[in-house]
Amino acid sequence: MLFTSCQTTAPTASNGGNTGTTTTGSTTDNSTTETEKKGMNKTTKGGIIGAGSGAVVGGIIGNRMGNTAAGAIIGAAVGGATGAVIGRRMDKQAEELEKSMESAKVERVGEAIRVNFDSGLLFQVNSAELSANAKRDIEKLAKSLNENKGTNVIIEGHTDNTGSYELNQKLSERRAAAVAAYARSLGVDGSRLQAKGYSYDQPIADNSTAEGRSQNRRVEIIIVANEELKKAAESGDVK
Repeated sequence: MLFTSCQTTAPTASNGGNTGTTTTGSTTDNSTTETEKKGMNKTTKGGIIGAGSGAVVGGIIGNRMGNTAAGAIIGAAVGGATGAVIGRRMDKQAEELEKSMESAKVERVGEAIRVNFDSGLLFQVNSAELSANAKRDIEKLAKSLNENKGTNVIIEGHTDNTGSYELNQKLSERRAAAVAAYARSLGVDGSRLQAKGYSYDQPIADNSTAEGRSQNRRVEIIIVANEELKKAAESGDVK
């Protein structure tokens, strides 16, 4: 299967070091580097992918790709005219998020939206307590989710490979859960939210470099159409 993406990013400012990891008896801090941000390109519409077996197929593909987020996006796709309708709605929501969220990268992929937070902007070292700046961005995300109720949300915590696997796993879970809990406190229906932690199983960059580790310490939020929106798009109730 092939899926393409075009991304838009909002400028971010580095809040200093963050590791997302710890070792027994000590904590290691790798400073967060500011990611070069690119301008917004015209997004790829939905309707490119048709995954007939849904999330099951997507999960298998995601595991093979080493990225469950990619699998969730593929698995949630319906393709065709219905997917194109969903894609247009996601285009609009992604543009709104890009304008309002200062510390996140917003990416349109297929029929979904991926929001990527540098965990150094969300949390202090070895902590799952949200920073004030993070809360402001999650408040904007929650506002968008409450205004666009036809979606489900996957929240994924990831770390670099500094420290033990077990401690990184727990930290990644706590950070994803903290984002979900704050979104629920702002009125987002908890049944729409799924929080997961992946320790350092799913790097997106080279963990042997400081820059790569900085990119791997992240929280990803995946926004996909729920069944109600898919049915409404298929029936023509939404366009």
